This record gives sequence, structure tokens and C-alpha cells, in this order.
Amino acid sequence: MKATKMESKVWPKIKGGIAVFLKYLSLILASAIIILPILVIFLGSFKDKIEFNTSGPFDVPKAFDFTNYVTAFVKGKMLLGLGNTVILIGCTAIGTILIGTMTAYVLDRFQFRANKLIRTLFLWVTLIPAVTTQVATFKIVHALGLYNTRFAGIILSVGTDVVSLYIFLQFLESIPKSLDESAIIDGAGYFRVYFKIILPLLMPAITTVLIIKCIGVYNDFYMPFLYMPKQSLQVISTALFKFKGPYGTQWEIVCAGVMIAVIPTLAAFIALQKQIYNGLVQGAVKQ
Repeated sequence: MKATKMESKVWPKIKGGIAVFLKYLSLILASAIIILPILVIFLGSFKDKIEFNTSGPFDVPKAFDFTNYVTAFVKGKMLLGLGNTVILIGCTAIGTILIGTMTAYVLDRFQFRANKLIRTLFLWVTLIPAVTTQVATFKIVHALGLYNTRFAGIILSVGTDVVSLYIFLQFLESIPKSLDESAIIDGAGYFRVYFKIILPLLMPAITTVLIIKCIGVYNDFYMPFLYMPKQSLQVISTALFKFKGPYGTQWEIVCAGVMIAVIPTLAAFIALQKQIYNGLVQGAVKQ
């Protein structure tokens, strides 16, 4: 009986210890998966071509020389790419929020025959692989005269994607319809209700969508590379592609450019981390 009582007391402690060990082990492994590639790029950005090709990925460079950073920034025209990226992100953010919130507002607040059909069509769109529509999309963009213009990137980035739409719809369901009805009784129109009531109350969801959308646009390489190949229209993701040629790639300069590209996102995360965490939690969960 005593042995049984001791086992009943010791075994929960052992299970708790194993759980804590596995928890921290998983955190260490996840951190290593994220940090190690960045560490390799950081160390490689300070090596010259010969040292980069002959040394190991985790070898510390002989000298911390910023020549690669200067080359990547000047010859890669990183400032131009950053400016074009900011313009693209700004226009995309405004367009996505207006179109997405208005669409969600109509689908949630107004009952009409095609309401369920439109919702179903949005879900069906997700079943179509994006790559299968690229030929048709390219022909349309070219026919409209938007190829190799900034408007091509803006129009293709702006839109009501299904994820954004359903985040707005989910959050709208938690906003009482009595607020709309009270405002309409007091003489407010639908647009006034949207701008004065719906839009302010959707700010947590808007924050979530902005985070997802802005990160996606900043990291996107395929769309700017295909539709905006002109050098004056390069964005931060395509700025370094010029260092890749048929006779080899200057990986040490590419590494330096990658580190430069990381700086804006790192600075934005440090400055807005509270808003980012709050937006992801509040905007993605129905209250």
C-alpha cells in the first residue's frame, strides 16, 4: 500500500518533468530552425567571394567588412526597391481594407438572393490553383496596357482574398445589428453607418488583415518579377536578382542584401509588436 501511495505521488511529478522538458526542447528546436539560417546569412554577408566558397557556413569571417553591404545597397538600388515596395504596400493596404470591409459589410448585413451564392463562390475560388490562372491573368494585364507599370502590381495585390473576407465576416457577426438599426432610425445612411460604426469597430480585424497582407506583399517575388520587370519598378524582393547571372551568383552580396531587406521588417516588428500581437489575437477570434 505504501509503495502504491508513493508511486501515485511520484508519477505525476515525473510526467510533469517530462512535459516541461519536451516543451523547452520543442522551443529550442523551433528557435534553432529559425535562427540558424539567419546566422548563416549574417556570417556570409561579411565574407568575400573566395572566403565564402572555401569556408564553412558557420565559420566566423576573418574580417567584418561592409563592402558587400555597400555593393548590395548601391548596385542593387535597394533604396529604389524599398520605395517602390512602400508604395505597393500602401496602395494594397488601403484597397484591401476598403474592398474587404465593404464586401463583408454587404454580405453580413444585407439579405438578398445571391448572398449565399457569392459566399459559396468565394470558397470555390480557393479550390482553383493560382498557377492555373496565370496565363489568363497575364493576357488580361497585357491587354489593358498595365504590363510593366506600377498599376499592375497594385491591382493584382489589391483584392478581397478569402482569408481577409472571412476574418471580417467573423468579426462582424460579433457586432450587434442594433447599432446599425439605431443609426439608421436617427437618419444615418448606409455609408455613414459603414464609416462611423462598422469601420472603427473592425479595427482589430483590420490590424490582422494588414499584418498578413503587408508581409505577403513585402515577401512576394513572383508577381513583381513577372508583371513589373522594368528596373525602375523593382521592389525589395527583386532588387537582388541582378546579382544572379548565367556565369554564377554572387552569394556573399545576396546575403548582404537579404540582411538589408530584413532591417525594415525587424524595425517594424520591434516598434509595433504590441499592436501585432493584439491584432492577431483579437482580429482572428470571434468574441
